Amino acid sequence: MYRSQNCGELRIDHVGQEVKLSGWVASNRDLGGMTFIDLRDRYGITQLVFNMDTDAGLCGEARKLGREYVIQIDGVVRERSSKNPQRATGEIEIEVTGLQVLNASKIPPFLIENDTDGGEELRMKYRYLDLRRDAVQSNIIFRSQVAQAIRKNLSAVDFVEVETPFLIKSTPEGARDFVVPSRLNSGQFYALPQSPQTFKQLLMVSGFDKYFQIVKCFRDEDLRADRQPEFTQLDCEMSFVTQDQVLDTFETLVRNIFREILDIELPSFPRMQYDDAMKYYGIDKPDLRFDMKIHHINDLAQGHGFAVFDNAESVVGICAKGCAVNYSNKDIKKLTEWVQRPQIGAKGLVYVKYGADGSIKSSVGKFYDDDQLKTWGEHFGAEAGDMLLILCGEEESTLKQMGQLRLEMGDRLELRDPSEFKPLWVLDFPLLEWDEESSRFHAMHHPFTSPKKADQERMLNGDHETMKALRADAYDMVINGVEIGGGSIRIHDRELQAKNFELLGFTPEEAEDQFGFLMGAFEYGAPPHGGIALGFDRLCAIMRGQNSIRDFIAFPKNNQGRDVMIDAPSPVDGEQLDELSLSLNLKA
Repeated sequence: MYRSQNCGELRIDHVGQEVKLSGWVASNRDLGGMTFIDLRDRYGITQLVFNMDTDAGLCGEARKLGREYVIQIDGVVRERSSKNPQRATGEIEIEVTGLQVLNASKIPPFLIENDTDGGEELRMKYRYLDLRRDAVQSNIIFRSQVAQAIRKNLSAVDFVEVETPFLIKSTPEGARDFVVPSRLNSGQFYALPQSPQTFKQLLMVSGFDKYFQIVKCFRDEDLRADRQPEFTQLDCEMSFVTQDQVLDTFETLVRNIFREILDIELPSFPRMQYDDAMKYYGIDKPDLRFDMKIHHINDLAQGHGFAVFDNAESVVGICAKGCAVNYSNKDIKKLTEWVQRPQIGAKGLVYVKYGADGSIKSSVGKFYDDDQLKTWGEHFGAEAGDMLLILCGEEESTLKQMGQLRLEMGDRLELRDPSEFKPLWVLDFPLLEWDEESSRFHAMHHPFTSPKKADQERMLNGDHETMKALRADAYDMVINGVEIGGGSIRIHDRELQAKNFELLGFTPEEAEDQFGFLMGAFEYGAPPHGGIALGFDRLCAIMRGQNSIRDFIAFPKNNQGRDVMIDAPSPVDGEQLDELSLSLNLKA
């Protein structure tokens, strides 16, 4: 037996007991007559004591132990004279009577501590060491707890967990596929799934009316903090359901998970139309932890001789509370430069300050008198000490720019508390997006999303402009300004599905080649159905108040999509390429 207890288990009521512990040396402190070692495993840290007076030889062996040595000790639990209230085992220590080195360790390339000195790239190269740190390890354990809670809650309401294939057919919609060459079918390729979408719909045709899967998905796209080339999603589908039933089911699931894992009672999720989200927040995933809605002031700002506003399609602004006092001209100049960055793309920024003494100061003061600017303030709900920030231009782009500025001000004013959770549903997205460059429609969500019932006839018989106005039975779950997941009621009729493929630019032959199996299945009694997919990694990160999903994935990729620990992707043997009929293509 390597251990009788783990390193986070012993307490004051164990004093006097003989124990056996195993773990890693976290620190070694030589104080002359005594040596203290912190022994660590995933459960915690226990202090070990070696006394030169009682066993000089054993104490000498302890002094030779380096960081991350794997050791086993025998000893007796005793009460600490100097207790550590920050540690669960801080009232006791182990007086060591026996020591065995199970494995020596090289000096680690960075400190295995929460406040490590290792940079991100170094820690990813030695990820197996980084995972020993409690800050990372606790995230992985948290992820496991969330997964178990999901399985328990969904199983309790009759969902069936079904695995779907990883080697599937490549489809042209969505992000780029990762493709896998087939040795047995020369010149042909599988694709790794971006989602199990078509398979879960086929399961509904098959009569499995409640399906779920915690599943790996793959997208060959540019990466950022909340994206990885391979990620995990909670994938779900239900038959004979309305949109409201899907929303109620998964709102209940998420509320149960927050209650069971975090002991947090989430409020009921408000529901917001997509159009309202864009109009008042400039983004389809609003952060409701702070107010600062976007106000539209074309009627107040235009027609007064300021050509920049007069010629703009849209003039919009936000009210930054208290910033009239705190923001100097230098601060406003920096903020203007921030909105003019290529990532935001605004041409300039107008401000109006409402002083505590009743004064009004604005960068457009020569075009508007104080009474007019006071009316603006009343429209925004501004008070003494507040500042308006105003942008103008083409409506869609200006709203998006203001949405980004709103979030930036939320950060600067520390209004986005990671320990506070504000969920909502965003509903009724456009069914289609028109792309000028390719001169065709693209699916806002995916090509299997159903138009709203009231729009189905118009979709089958309408003209081009009608198609732009179609609304989808689609919905996104948003928490704290992060899209946790999205879904829709699906098309379950072959004629309607074929029409949607036509609108998306598929010829009948292309639609049949790519998705004939699904449309064929619809002819054998497909029930009405809908579902959702939640980003599992994102959900875990949001629940822990973190922005990056990397530390919730045991072995993540870096920003270039590389696993620097195992050095992948990498070249493969020429014989493998020959078997796959790829050698000549690569050489060319």
